[in-house]
Amino acid sequence: MFVSDAPASRPRIVARAESSILHADLDSFYAAVEQRDNPRLRGKPVIVGGGVVLAASYEAKAFGVRTPMNGGQARRLCPHAIVVPPRMAAYAAASKAVFEVFHDTTPVVEGISIDEAFLDVGGLRRIAGAPIGIAERLRARVRDEVGLPISVGIARTKFLAKVASAVAKPDGLRFVPPDGELEFLHPLPIERLWGVGEVTARTLHEHNITRVGQLADLGESPLRAILGPAAARHLYALSWARDPRRVETGVRRRSIGAQRALGRAPHPPDEIEAYLHGLTDRLGRRLRAADRICRTVVLRMRFDDFTRATRSHTLPEATDHTDTLLQAARSLLAAATPTIEERGLTLIGLSLTNLTDADPFQLPLPFDPRATNTLDATLDDLRHRFGSTAITRAALLRRGEGLSVPLLPD
Repeated sequence: MFVSDAPASRPRIVARAESSILHADLDSFYAAVEQRDNPRLRGKPVIVGGGVVLAASYEAKAFGVRTPMNGGQARRLCPHAIVVPPRMAAYAAASKAVFEVFHDTTPVVEGISIDEAFLDVGGLRRIAGAPIGIAERLRARVRDEVGLPISVGIARTKFLAKVASAVAKPDGLRFVPPDGELEFLHPLPIERLWGVGEVTARTLHEHNITRVGQLADLGESPLRAILGPAAARHLYALSWARDPRRVETGVRRRSIGAQRALGRAPHPPDEIEAYLHGLTDRLGRRLRAADRICRTVVLRMRFDDFTRATRSHTLPEATDHTDTLLQAARSLLAAATPTIEERGLTLIGLSLTNLTDADPFQLPLPFDPRATNTLDATLDDLRHRFGSTAITRAALLRRGEGLSVPLLPD
């Protein structure tokens, strides 16, 4: 039973007796793969990506380079940086090799992205030893077998394990014992709490709350007046290290998305719409490959002043039909066009949410089975056989489809 130093009126959260949840996170993943594969890049500031920084080595981060920073700004901060184009196939292969190590360590693995995962090693003490020893061996195997540095945090909760791995970077290991959780957590900046982004952090700073311990001492009721009930409840629980979520396996993603950075030059409406078509094609293909259907289409935009906005549309019924998704996306774009013309557009993204399995699904009258000889199916087959660029929309011929970031299997 976990009992915090929070007021006695708070309900107790049942937790494991020992710190046995690992959060394993590869360090500067794309840049580390480039340095692994090219010895001349080792120890040098490396930037992956040209127009937008996709990843930066720690040597480049020391100069203030961050993702997803504009490439020009990154080169001004670090003029001697070596800029390399992304190699998505190499990153996907490295991720697969790392996850093989994860699954060989424990059967309870929850992948978060291609470069990080939670691992539950609570039931392995008799056959594999203490969690800290398991973590040390995992780090050594990733280094020896895959050639990449990885940081690992160990704690009783997923939240603390993730914070611990971030504190351990680069290439480190941090163990948070059960009796040292608040001692570890409370001195940290509030930005370490899940859910504290730029806006929330600014609001808390305006109330002189800069450390997790200050937020914990404030109490949930005063915090509710600052942030609202939902955010206050969530952040106050985390500030006392309360996070009862388990490491889950076999959980399918709730949404899929893709985006395209456009740069700060003016973009005519037909060019923006062409990019939207490409994003829709890519997501529709991923949706069908995973045997999923979706109900909600979300348009994401970043403007020239670096502010962001989203627009969404929920369909009458779930679908994986590209033209239906495209119609919804185009209507969202048309509604946002006046804002885009006024403020400029530097990034466009599309997400498909409210996902569900394609089979079984509600058949519309007259209960015909799903067709397999559709245009979508034909195009998917061609791209599967000959590559994703084998066939594309005419509007994208001189513009390309953009980068396709590798993802975990769904």
